[in-house]
Amino acid sequence: MLERKFTSFLERFLVEAPNKILLVNGARQIGKSFLIRYVGQKLFPHFVEINLKEDKEGDRIFADVHTTDDLYMRLSNYHSEPLGDKTDTLVFLDEIQSYPHLLTMLKFLNQESRYRYIASGSQLGVALSQTPSVPLGSVAIEQMYPLDFEEFLWATGISKEWVERIRESYLREEALDENTHKILLKRFQYYLLVGGMPEAINNYLEDRNMVRVRQVHRDIHQLYRIDASQYDEEHKLKIRKIYDLIPCNLENKKKRIIYKNIENKQGKTFSDYADEFEYLTNSGVALEVSAISNPRFPLAESEQKRLVKLYLNDVGLLTNLLYELNVNAVLQDIKSINLGTVYESVVAQELAAHGFRLHYYDNKKKGEVDFLIDDYYTLKALPLEIKSGKDYTEHSALTKFLETPDYAIDRAIVFSNEREIFKKKGTTYLPIYYCMFLQSEHREDSVILPELEVV
Repeated sequence: MLERKFTSFLERFLVEAPNKILLVNGARQIGKSFLIRYVGQKLFPHFVEINLKEDKEGDRIFADVHTTDDLYMRLSNYHSEPLGDKTDTLVFLDEIQSYPHLLTMLKFLNQESRYRYIASGSQLGVALSQTPSVPLGSVAIEQMYPLDFEEFLWATGISKEWVERIRESYLREEALDENTHKILLKRFQYYLLVGGMPEAINNYLEDRNMVRVRQVHRDIHQLYRIDASQYDEEHKLKIRKIYDLIPCNLENKKKRIIYKNIENKQGKTFSDYADEFEYLTNSGVALEVSAISNPRFPLAESEQKRLVKLYLNDVGLLTNLLYELNVNAVLQDIKSINLGTVYESVVAQELAAHGFRLHYYDNKKKGEVDFLIDDYYTLKALPLEIKSGKDYTEHSALTKFLETPDYAIDRAIVFSNEREIFKKKGTTYLPIYYCMFLQSEHREDSVILPELEVV
């Protein structure tokens, strides 16, 4: 079984028993159902799993449930064994977006507290955005992603203790020895090829046969395209077109979406495709990166939907589309192959998995910087530049960015293949694998406010 960080979160949530129902959102094939099933069966004597997508396509037992009593009755008929109470019974409502009326009912199920509940969905974000009465006070929504690079290291035999020693070097901004650097860089290259989809990783671990791994990638990519078929013909075609355009857009210099290419029509803007972009990002199959021209903290207040980049949710899907079975495109230093797109994609994947909202810097006069993230330690924006080649110290846009007095930003990071760590004019140069340690949240167990003065 692949070890996931999300496992400990699930266990804490269910053991600490907050008065809320957990909704786990995320794309298909990333391991949501498997992980919830594993934790639920481990913690609860009575575990009931209902796949509502299968129910909708089959017996439709839960299709006309409109009260909690209706649900309890259907549960007792669905599950052959007697159920207990909230202390020993967990009900898992998988693919809950198939029945939006059950999303609304969660509030009442939570209030009555007869059992513990957890729900998940591959298009839950889409359903929530379209549900008029989301029970916000009764649910906690958590996003899940494919395995990140650190989890891939665990899967490939690197111990947590070893990773923690690497993390300490990162925090001290120390370079690793040559041998450790080569080990991590090679595993990073393998991660670019295999990606973070559980089935792809399991196939790789079994016999290292990339033919089988690539078949998984092709199947998942096609599944994501098929999922758009729930929409009417007009929306479905545009969703698929935008999704299919992602790799070739990323190969362009600007990397952002060219709206006229979606339907071959001039004058189109983001607003013409807002629903399609919302589907791709809320369903978790694509990562949206919005432009920032005035980098003020927090960045969300300055984002522009006019200029948007999209990345695939998994770097393995991308390298399959770009290189198929030619693994040497990633493993060898081939001058004709520019891995910049792949490196940016994997960093976008890491940032999203670690809780960052994705932005990039765009300025007509100064140029573009690959990523901007909120730095909650300094309360400023932190620019990131991703380099895959030997010219990693050449970055005119980043230099101009740091030299802009109005921004008041004096710190940046450049990630590259190089082992050495050094600083120059406010820019810290780090090896690419250190991107796995960027975290959007403080790692402290608690932050206590000082006592208020007595008045």
